[in-house]
Amino acid sequence: MKWCTPISIPSQKGYLQHGIAMILMGSCFADNIGSYLMRGKFDIVTNPFGTLYNPASIAGALKRLIEHRKYSLEELRCGNNLWYSYHHHGKFSQATSEETLSGINRAYSEAIEMLPRCQRLIITFGTAYLYKLRENNEVVANCHKQPAALFERTKMSVEEVVACWDETLQLLWQHTPQCEVLFTVSPIRHLSDGAHENQLSKSTL
Repeated sequence: MKWCTPISIPSQKGYLQHGIAMILMGSCFADNIGSYLMRGKFDIVTNPFGTLYNPASIAGALKRLIEHRKYSLEELRCGNNLWYSYHHHGKFSQATSEETLSGINRAYSEAIEMLPRCQRLIITFGTAYLYKLRENNEVVANCHKQPAALFERTKMSVEEVVACWDETLQLLWQHTPQCEVLFTVSPIRHLSDGAHENQLSKSTL
């Protein structure tokens, strides 16, 4: 008896190989795959904005790289004795605004240097749920443990994800036409959403 469903997946010979410049962006799954590739001495940059989960935030980060817009002190906020950016993961948060901005722009510069020669962009979506600041409707990549009342939680539709990334890819290929994009969905379940909501989120992605 077979207790599984065998699936034959055609190999993509040569898609990933040494000498090809790659950028990985997205959820912690991207971090994990990136660490394997880095140990294998591949030419990669992984998550220059830190771990990002929703399609809108990942697209926004990529657009920011394409547009060559570094971050400024005015874009940082302070809370819980740390300075942070709503566009970045908490790993960039520091006790002073100067330290935070320095770390953000150092990672940004590394990705900017890679982008013109990037041949493989691997995007990993984690969740279709996103949070928006009530004050200006801005999508945040991380809430940084700020009060829940500051945010509105919504789920992107399939159409919204497609529209967001169609625009982003057109912009990418205007500047980096040689870049091939691989989309993946993180297998890690977001059980904080509940088992049912997690399934709806993953199926949307």
